[in-house]
Amino acid sequence: MNPAAPNLLSARLTVSYPGKNPVLNGVELEIAEKEIVGLVGQSGSGKSTLALAILGLLANKHAKVEGEVVFQGINLLQLSQRELRNLRGNKVSLVLQSPLSSLNPALRVQTQLREAWRAHRDTNHAKCESAIESAMASVSLPFARDFLRKYPSQLSVGQAQRVLIAMAVMHRPALLIADEATSALDVITQSEILELFARLNRDIGTSILYISHDLPSVAGICQRIAILHQGQVVECGTAAQIFQSPRHPYTRSLMSALPRIPSRTEGPPAKTKAATN
Repeated sequence: MNPAAPNLLSARLTVSYPGKNPVLNGVELEIAEKEIVGLVGQSGSGKSTLALAILGLLANKHAKVEGEVVFQGINLLQLSQRELRNLRGNKVSLVLQSPLSSLNPALRVQTQLREAWRAHRDTNHAKCESAIESAMASVSLPFARDFLRKYPSQLSVGQAQRVLIAMAVMHRPALLIADEATSALDVITQSEILELFARLNRDIGTSILYISHDLPSVAGICQRIAILHQGQVVECGTAAQIFQSPRHPYTRSLMSALPRIPSRTEGPPAKTKAATN
């Protein structure tokens, strides 16, 4: 973390469900202003639970959330649901894994963008259209009638993900939470979305919590990385430290699982005896 940058968010959380062991057990996470932090862990480690807890979206899941989530000096766990709704999509935004299921299939792209704007701003038409045009430009999508009148089913997965991101950054949030936001994309589109996140961080100054199990994508975008294992952050450090000199046994096992590309001098794999018979 840049020591000159103040904390935007500081969380210390325990999340549990009745009759079960805690999903998160004293997790601690800090994100500085204008910083991209990666959160890595295997499926079921509690990554998405942490994202939902930060946003106050576990109230209807019978979860017990303890601790604190201090965002811009305010403990979000002490806010009412109305106050949290005013915060979500405005100062803190979320981009989920599946864009085609996150968008409303019955509404045109333009309608959904307008609703995203009007949820937190006045209904002035000119201001709304200007905000939509700016958001679409920021994600390299056309501000054109033919495109805006499409339904989500008429978009590619990559286009739908960009629409979601446009909605998420329309109000220039201080924090963007991307929860497996590239895992459903092909390699080329994934690379484009990662570059988009980096550009939004650079141009708008939005901090990003990038949640993923895909280590190469985390290495390509994050300044710091937190490793989540069995409901706890077991290691947190710079990207270089995590990838080059991991300290915790679980982090070392993650790094050892990275795919290795054989060098040209290694030649093809040796044939087994059975294969030569």
